[in-house]
Amino acid sequence: MRPLIAGNWKMHGTLREAVKLAEALREGAEGVDLLVCPPFPHIHAVAVSLLGSRVAVGAQDCHAAQRGAHTGDVSAAMLRDAGATHVILGHSERRMDHGENDAAVLAKTEAALGAGLVPIVCVGETEAERLAGLADSVVEKQLAGSVPYGFVTAGGIIAYEPVWAIGTGRTPGEQEIAAIHATLRRALVERFGPSARSTRLLYGGSVKPGNAAAILALPDVDGALVGGASLVAADFLAIARAVPG
Repeated sequence: MRPLIAGNWKMHGTLREAVKLAEALREGAEGVDLLVCPPFPHIHAVAVSLLGSRVAVGAQDCHAAQRGAHTGDVSAAMLRDAGATHVILGHSERRMDHGENDAAVLAKTEAALGAGLVPIVCVGETEAERLAGLADSVVEKQLAGSVPYGFVTAGGIIAYEPVWAIGTGRTPGEQEIAAIHATLRRALVERFGPSARSTRLLYGGSVKPGNAAAILALPDVDGALVGGASLVAADFLAIARAVPG
């Protein structure tokens, strides 16, 4: 399968900065799919600036409801209408800062699928959970509780992001990453059958040009979900070009 390098821009950038960054990515990279996920207000402008390019546009979250009295929230259908094709769900910053549990992520994932968006569901353990030897069981539980039936056939994506590695500059060892990805692949195949072997599994957590090649060469790592490095066009493209040929 073609690797996917996705950029989570989080809460960064003015509209002008977002469009400038998007335009710097238009040419993309050979042999890899690129996706950028700007803040809500910038999605439409970024999507317009990337029309005709090889770079897709996604969002960083959505509400589980199609419409209603949900001040400050955005529905999956609205995101699709603004030009998004993907949406990140269950990121640890949402789980921790907004109290989202697996049931909430599941509902959002179902809403995304219903609106025709490709969900990128994030799972990952805290440092305390890893030190306690619970990393595998934590991500398996999150996967079971956050991913609905129909996810695999709709092209849903899983991103493994160890909470303690996000934005810290620290990453797990290569064998630790490979082991968790193997656990996720096995759990998906056990639940959804052989077709889940084609589900993309992304690694996220302090991915940068210097470590991208080694991470992206690991088995069952089908791309990366990139945070801070995605805000610099040269770094993001360097990560994309680090994908083994």
